[in-house]
Amino acid sequence: MENYFSLLSILCKSSAHIITNDSSKLRKCNHENSLKPQKSPAFLYHIHTLSLLLILATSFISNLCKLCLSFFFNFLEVGQHIWERCDTPRALLRRGCPFDRLEDPRGSTVLLKNRKITFHPKEQRRQRQHKQVTQLQPQSVLLHLRPGEPQSFEVKFRRVEDYPIDLYYLMDLSFSMEDDLSNVKKLGADLMEEMRNTTSDFRMGFGAFVDKTVMPYISTAKDMLRNPCKRTEPWPCAPPFTYHHVLSLTANGSLFTEQVGRQRISGNLDSPEGGLDALMQAATCEEQIGWRNVTRLLVFSTDAGFHFAGDGKLGGIVLPNDGKCHLHKNVYTRGNSQDYPSVAHVAEILRQKNIQIIFAVTEEVTHLYEGLTSIFPKCAVGMLSNNSHNILQIIVEAYNALTSEVAMENSKLPPGYHISYTSHCKDRKPRHSEQGRKCSNISVGDEVSFNVSITAPLCMTASQRPPSVIIKPQGYSEEVEVLLSPICECSCQKDVVPRSPSCSHGNGTLECGTCRCKEGRVGTLCECNQAESGKAIDSYLCRRDNATEVCSGHGECVCGKCVCHKSSKKPNHAYYGQFCECTDFSCDQYRGLQCGGHGRCVCGVCICLPEFRGRACECPLSLGSCLSQDEQICAGRGDCHCGTCMCHDNRFQGPTCELCPSCPGVCTLHRECILCRAFSLGLNPKECEMRCIHLNFTLVGQAGVLATVPPSPSLHSCVEVDTEGCRVHFLLRTRQKEDSVHVHVALERECPSGPNVILITAVLSASVVVLGVALLLLWKLLTSIHDRREFARFQRELERRRWNRRENPIYKSAITTTVNPKYKEQ
Repeated sequence: MENYFSLLSILCKSSAHIITNDSSKLRKCNHENSLKPQKSPAFLYHIHTLSLLLILATSFISNLCKLCLSFFFNFLEVGQHIWERCDTPRALLRRGCPFDRLEDPRGSTVLLKNRKITFHPKEQRRQRQHKQVTQLQPQSVLLHLRPGEPQSFEVKFRRVEDYPIDLYYLMDLSFSMEDDLSNVKKLGADLMEEMRNTTSDFRMGFGAFVDKTVMPYISTAKDMLRNPCKRTEPWPCAPPFTYHHVLSLTANGSLFTEQVGRQRISGNLDSPEGGLDALMQAATCEEQIGWRNVTRLLVFSTDAGFHFAGDGKLGGIVLPNDGKCHLHKNVYTRGNSQDYPSVAHVAEILRQKNIQIIFAVTEEVTHLYEGLTSIFPKCAVGMLSNNSHNILQIIVEAYNALTSEVAMENSKLPPGYHISYTSHCKDRKPRHSEQGRKCSNISVGDEVSFNVSITAPLCMTASQRPPSVIIKPQGYSEEVEVLLSPICECSCQKDVVPRSPSCSHGNGTLECGTCRCKEGRVGTLCECNQAESGKAIDSYLCRRDNATEVCSGHGECVCGKCVCHKSSKKPNHAYYGQFCECTDFSCDQYRGLQCGGHGRCVCGVCICLPEFRGRACECPLSLGSCLSQDEQICAGRGDCHCGTCMCHDNRFQGPTCELCPSCPGVCTLHRECILCRAFSLGLNPKECEMRCIHLNFTLVGQAGVLATVPPSPSLHSCVEVDTEGCRVHFLLRTRQKEDSVHVHVALERECPSGPNVILITAVLSASVVVLGVALLLLWKLLTSIHDRREFARFQRELERRRWNRRENPIYKSAITTTVNPKYKEQ
């Protein structure tokens, strides 16, 4: 129990940090100025007689409670924990916390560097104003993040005109690219001329690659190393190499043509080339290549696939690629000692270096490089002709496609942090999720914006807090640095008062309205000496009416006062009161709601709203729910009790006693009286006069006249059938107060006409005749069908007959042959 309240004050501070992750933006109530110094009750613990103890204890408790309620506990209820000052703003204000005491730190956004986007860079160059061209705004942002509360800021991007471009041409010089080399030699001047339409600041360079110079990628025979093509005309092939940087980025198109013109084709054995080795060196060797912080384009031209990580084992190379520059005299020196880089490794380096790739490849391998578009950060694939004559068109079209789309990306966020994007492209329609990161079809001069929102998790230690996050468009060197500053402390913690007089004459530190006691002191105001405190006396002061349980079993006795707990089953249910006897969650319920939802629970008793009463505030004082359609209470058939009608007659039901399923209708109820009074039907005259004296009649000629009667809520339109089967039309107007019925009756009845005997006889006779003829025709049809089938069967049997006279047992020939036994042939 040492420094119990000190721990509570720390817990309150921690709770204020933790609960800010709630969407309700929990706040903390600061009563720093409400604490007053009080006398220590330590002298109570030296009293030895029980009688004197009771007298003094009673006096002490009475005075202490009065002071606490007047000062410190004017917000917290008796027995409540200090950390219960943390709640939603609405709840704190409802509980009596002054508005100016609400401690509610909020997040904010500060623009540290906000250089405006450049609009006319070409004019600046003409005027020799060498200002930095800016396409992204802002450049640096500071976010003060309250955990759980997102902070947003806007990032603008404008594709400015005349933006500088660096282009590096990386070509496969294996033997199969021989016919392409001649067209690439002419590329320099043509490309310079074409790119002047886009920018006046264009530079280009050149590099070449083949493959690693070990078996089985090339032949290591001496003559093959000198001339891998085995030819001398028109010129021998160049010795094989991994990667050769030929020309650094330059604005001299003639120099590009001259240097490329000196290149000779080389050769290797297998089909895949060492293109990834060359890509890695071209990206990492920024100083040798001459890359600037402008638009970086790399054209990769080949007609074959590529080796990747693991293929080096075929040549006995097992050392992984380190992703560093290894150029010596413009030649890659680690080609035979380091493995090929992986595709993901190259993609990450290209992302870091802001290099956009244009794959100019032949039709046979187009599908292979199209698969890289989902891995590489920003790239395009163009189909190269057999002799590369369309290379200029591929570069221009790919450049336009790459620069017409902007996709935002950010550096890795620490666990728990969340970032989201909402894009506003040319059509100004907001897009969210992954689509919120991109804008397409952007032309020169178009401006788009992205709303970036970052949310911080629970507070972390200083070592775990991320210093910043980088946000940038893919393929561009410009970026937005977002400095993150989580808000993990309340502003009141800056005004700490050590040895404050408010904490029992300096026995504690006043921080955010609570006392953090020094060692050996306990109590809300550090008013008790732990060494002098006795458990027996504490226990007695915390028992209600000499009860056996301390603090009603819902708290602990500290310094002679109860410190109440929360419910173990329901943590949001807390106890309070001098002896922890009160809770605001034990009141009667109505329809599953505490206090019926029409009041609040205070110490187990419902305090109802003015419009309700009852133990559970279940009874509304208003009679509105008992009014029937005619504005009568329970339709005049019952009494209103707690907003519900209690019907006098059990036959009537419903919320206002208006429903009677077993009662006859108002029309049927007066049918006999109307028939006997208006038409002398049904009842005899004497009985009719006795039963129907309450009816006031108005007779009209035709039923159409009834429509002219003014309508009213008590008017009923009726149609009944009399004893002769005729329909009678009448109107009933009931009057509850006068207990009389006024009837408008139409004397013209609608009687059904008698049957037409002639017509019925004719129809029946015709029906019999037609039915007989139909039966005869049906019989004739069936017999005809039967006869036809029998005749057809006879015909088939006749055609199938086969009579053999020799086999006929009853056949006898008409010729008889007799042989003379004595006749001998001469």
